[in-house]
Amino acid sequence: MNVAVYCRKFIKKDEVFLRQFFDHIHSLGWNLILEVNFRKQLLEKTGLGKKSKSFKSYKDLQIGIDLAISIGGDGTFLKMVSYIRSSGIPVMGINTGRLGFLANTSIEQFEHTLDMITKKEFAFQKRSLLRVETEDQIFGEDKFAFNELAVHKKDTSSMITVHANLEGKYLNSYWADGLIVSTPTGSTAYSLSCGGPIITPGCAVHILTPIAPHNLNVRPVVVPDHMPIELTVEGRDRKYLLTLDANSKAIKNGAKVTLHKADFMINVIKFEENNFLDTIRNKMMWGLDKRN
Repeated sequence: MNVAVYCRKFIKKDEVFLRQFFDHIHSLGWNLILEVNFRKQLLEKTGLGKKSKSFKSYKDLQIGIDLAISIGGDGTFLKMVSYIRSSGIPVMGINTGRLGFLANTSIEQFEHTLDMITKKEFAFQKRSLLRVETEDQIFGEDKFAFNELAVHKKDTSSMITVHANLEGKYLNSYWADGLIVSTPTGSTAYSLSCGGPIITPGCAVHILTPIAPHNLNVRPVVVPDHMPIELTVEGRDRKYLLTLDANSKAIKNGAKVTLHKADFMINVIKFEENNFLDTIRNKMMWGLDKRN
């Protein structure tokens, strides 16, 4: 079994876990393919990974990989997804951070989790992505977002206006600090912090959530994900910021941005004992108020 592993960076306290992780992987007879910078860090700081192969782009993972693992937080998971893309490789995340909606396997449970994968005691949860088109194709091949697209003001405190059209029909002009268009997966990320709804995985929708809107009657809108969304930004500045997950680019005043649902989905590994509803309840600390 060939396993691709990505970790953005690790600190000294993670070394004990990493040694346990590598030992367990080898005991299962799995072959490791490490992201090139992660492998370099490992060799320099711990001496681990000498026998492993490496990858540096999504093109290296198109065939021959059975499983992808991210080690870190949700940001690391998002980066692993950008390496997987349309390959269909199932992915799981081991959380070494704090919240972890996506990377929801803990360090303490990782051996049990890997053993369950060996026994095939898991299911795939298909997660959709956004595909973003701009006039200048500023994102190139990296035009997919697992969580969200966000339009922000860039170099000013003045609000911007984001004109939104849904399947060619005018929806609204958002006078705000920006606008978020998220997938159901992204509903627990930036959109949630701006008052957006929580959407369970598998719902075929996109969520439009304004960032600090000027008009208080403007609220998040949930729309079918088969409908293309067109955004046009205008304001006092010449450029604004367009972000796909953690990837940011500047766009010109008046530039048109078109969003579609991507024509492929990500296979996230799901275990019966660790479902989305449990994750939400635990991460949001629902039910812990003793008055309830």
